[in-house]
Amino acid sequence: MVIPCIDLQGGKVVQLVQGRKKALEGEAPLAMLERFAAFPQIQIVDLDAATGAGSNEEIVHLLASRAVARIGGGIRTPERARQLVERGAHKVIVGTAALDPSRLAEISAAAGRDRLIVALDSRGGRVVVQGWRQPTRFRAEELIERAAPFCSGFLCTFVDKEGLMEGTNLDWFRCLRRATTLELSAAGGIATLEEIRELSALSIHSVVGMAIYTGRLDLRLLASLKPGQGA
Repeated sequence: MVIPCIDLQGGKVVQLVQGRKKALEGEAPLAMLERFAAFPQIQIVDLDAATGAGSNEEIVHLLASRAVARIGGGIRTPERARQLVERGAHKVIVGTAALDPSRLAEISAAAGRDRLIVALDSRGGRVVVQGWRQPTRFRAEELIERAAPFCSGFLCTFVDKEGLMEGTNLDWFRCLRRATTLELSAAGGIATLEEIRELSALSIHSVVGMAIYTGRLDLRLLASLKPGQGA
């Protein structure tokens, strides 16, 4: 399955390079939602909430009520996770809070294990948190087994290639696939149909942003992909 992204910053839809430099702005949030209507799921991330720089809560709630959406960005309490599910989120994505086993257990109980995705995003081989700004000592492979009892799957971003459209690290995703049988979604640098097909062959979803927004990948073609073709 291909999952398009709507990343929010300052009330606008944006695409960043490696989570830092803004590369472009998309259309208004509801307009982007309409563009992605043919896809079974979309991913919405509140970048301001992820970094502690603010919140796009009203927009997030609006989008969650109108689409099958996985929501991430600054979800660090059981109350926030439960609120998003009640507001219509199909699933919630937890990153920073997932490193605390007791907090992760509380969030899982509040949202429901089947509604929880754990984000294990990596830069330089180590998991990064706080909007990808703070490195940890952990590798994603180390944390998968620990987090698995509390979630339905993992979102893993290869931050080193995020937004660069230079291709992603398929070997890393193969390693992660061997580490879990749970749902796995890949992000970070995915730029070609061939990569999407290779990930699909591993039963890994492709979360795509920059390549769609720049036109590198054709939106209609991606939406038409069937199982075995990258969907």
